[in-house]
Amino acid sequence: MALAKLKQDVTDARLAAVSLPEGAAWINAARNDALTRVAAMGLPTRRDEYWKYTDPSSITAVDAPQAAILDNDEGPLFADVDRVKIVFVDGVFDEDASDDLTAEGVTIERLADVAASDIHWAKDLYGVLEARGQKPVARPLAALNTATATDGVVIRVTAKAEKPINLIYLHNDASSDAVLHNLVKVEAGAEVTLLETGPAASRFSKLLEVDVAEGAAFHHVRAQGRDHERRAVTHCFARIEKEATFKSFTLTFNGVLTRNECVLEIIGDDASAHVAGACVGDGKDFHHDDTVFITHDAVNCESRQVFKKVLRNGATGVFQGKILVKEGAQKTDGYQISQSLLLDDDSQFLAKPELEIYADDVACSHGSTSGAIDEDALFYLRSRGVPEKIARNMLTLSFLAEALEEIADEGLAEELRDRLESWLNRHS
Repeated sequence: MALAKLKQDVTDARLAAVSLPEGAAWINAARNDALTRVAAMGLPTRRDEYWKYTDPSSITAVDAPQAAILDNDEGPLFADVDRVKIVFVDGVFDEDASDDLTAEGVTIERLADVAASDIHWAKDLYGVLEARGQKPVARPLAALNTATATDGVVIRVTAKAEKPINLIYLHNDASSDAVLHNLVKVEAGAEVTLLETGPAASRFSKLLEVDVAEGAAFHHVRAQGRDHERRAVTHCFARIEKEATFKSFTLTFNGVLTRNECVLEIIGDDASAHVAGACVGDGKDFHHDDTVFITHDAVNCESRQVFKKVLRNGATGVFQGKILVKEGAQKTDGYQISQSLLLDDDSQFLAKPELEIYADDVACSHGSTSGAIDEDALFYLRSRGVPEKIARNMLTLSFLAEALEEIADEGLAEELRDRLESWLNRHS
């Protein structure tokens, strides 16, 4: 069936402005395939089922909207963590600001360099998980990223990495339009922590493909913000094999529009996948969307989705989460919770939790709630001499705690708690 006219017009306009990067034959083929898929699917509009709560027009427009650069008076996140720093400024790699791309048990390369290689392991991963994740729900913006990204990092982990790898995304140009594509391959028995921090650009498209082999562990901690006018659409596609662990947590501050999509496929027995997020938004221009799809296709596996949003002054939060249990995926344990704390009557939380189960020996649950500050708890704290502002912030941090507990490294979690407390103090 032909695309609807609005979708066709949006797609034609955007693709007319696209010129594919040049590289080796394998990546050229992947980019051309992705572009063909975009043309067939069409870019999203509000008429699409999984975009009805979020207006994608500023993401699909040919030109990126302007976004003022925030003068951030806070120091960089994770500054005291011994890490490998890789810096991109408005989507462009900054070699001078980055560390040497070598680490024990890890090989790190730039996608721009890998794309020029005739033979590379990335051939078996670039665009592969993204293409697998297009069914049953089309994700055309992910395919557009695969087609047009010129840089990113390509990481292969062969042992337990001694240091976290920190991708730092800096925003210095009010009209920047950045597209990055990152690959991570965690070999059997290996382990790595990937940190991502910073606002990145006025408009940012970022895609992460992660292959977690048997018995391996991948830990991902991301902090998005704090520019007020930035827009971002991110995708994470992961394949999780036998007895492997995948854990991802995202903290979001500010921004006009943030859409984070996470598509996980559990294909090995006794594996686990956790994806969690917390966001704090202030103002009617704040719109934050978490869209998650987890497929169970193996026996005795566990998944958790834990999302908490704090919204005030007309802010909007969205959660769309699905657990798909395929036939034969017995003894699945799937847990999904999405909750919002609305600090006024003008903010809203839109939730669409889903379960689709084709196995009979499973334990799957989902829940979604919205509410205000617990007045009894607030009265209890006030009656014991806690000032109202501090009491409200204490209860807000307590509300967000379950999501932060999904971070395996307590030191990283504590630093994010401190940043949350600082944000709440500024916005009280």
